Amino acid sequence: MKQTFINKEDWLYAACLGLHASQKIARLVPNITRPADLFELGANELADFGFNAKQIMQLQHPDWARISDELRWLEQDNHHLLTLDDPAYPDILRAIRNPPLLLFVQGKVSLLAEVQLAMVGSRRPSCGAQEMAYDFARSVAGAGIPVTSGLALGIDAQAHMGALAAGGATIAVVATGLDQVYPARHQKLAHEIVSKGGAIVSEHCLNTSPNGKYFPQRNRIISGLSQAVLVVEAAQRSGSLVTARHAMEQGREVMAIPGSLHNPMASGTNSLIKQGAKLVTSVTDLLQEFTVAFDVQASRQARDNEKYLTKEDKKLLKNIGYEVTAVDDIVARSNLPAPIIASRLMELSLRGQVQAMPGGYTQVTGGRK
Repeated sequence: MKQTFINKEDWLYAACLGLHASQKIARLVPNITRPADLFELGANELADFGFNAKQIMQLQHPDWARISDELRWLEQDNHHLLTLDDPAYPDILRAIRNPPLLLFVQGKVSLLAEVQLAMVGSRRPSCGAQEMAYDFARSVAGAGIPVTSGLALGIDAQAHMGALAAGGATIAVVATGLDQVYPARHQKLAHEIVSKGGAIVSEHCLNTSPNGKYFPQRNRIISGLSQAVLVVEAAQRSGSLVTARHAMEQGREVMAIPGSLHNPMASGTNSLIKQGAKLVTSVTDLLQEFTVAFDVQASRQARDNEKYLTKEDKKLLKNIGYEVTAVDDIVARSNLPAPIIASRLMELSLRGQVQAMPGGYTQVTGGRK
């Protein structure tokens, strides 16, 4: 992969063209040097890349005033922007079929890279399901595992509140710009998530209002950030089952809590179990299954990393320690040309196998081949 977008203004404008346009640009990232390259193309060339007439007009006439609002938002404390080529962008999310071009984050940005469990379910759950979601999330967060959900009414809210009650961390992935909270009644909950060490995440620019088509897209991020997804209670037609389908496509473990055959709100979770989702009836079950899911995910990622390692990558990894290794030492030990070292270190950083540190690079645990 080339070193890609280095200009925040370009990144922001590319994203603010709208969800579908930004997804097209995300697919082009390996083939372009910077977003501004797109702005300089003619209409026919942009059409060849799949952009429609409206998107082409936007690309050729950028509204930089809108970007100024985004940049002012980013200047505030605890406001962050993760671009697709940023080493801090979560590797597990970058690996999905259609990763977000960028992520706006309010709160503890490093939390996104931690091993986490997604919990989803009905917006109108039974009393029993609400209690289970709260209790399970409290136990999971109490065990040091961040709980990820969508800030919606019902199960999502109980998952976030349960994690907070344990003094743990929780991540809310939303389908609006981060200048607003939906539903509005969750203003206090959103503030508490951030103030207590969690994070709120969106792929949308500011002034993006709730829209039905954005929620299924949001669900792919919830599952994409997580090693496993627990569905607490869901009907046959629900957004929670969309999240479960995304999870299956992404190779994540799907777990479900069974419900009464007479409860229509449990028909979706019961159906998931029939299709092979892991049945969970206790926190012990959940933590055991989650541990297995994490081990499988880590093994899969290790195999994928191995598949893409070049001879130069392997040589570099042998000469980078788990302590900080100076670039001069890497050059001397590997005996590779400096331009190749710089190029391969960037690629290894993007895959999460090495990490840039003050004074050099350190190898990430599990990365040595």
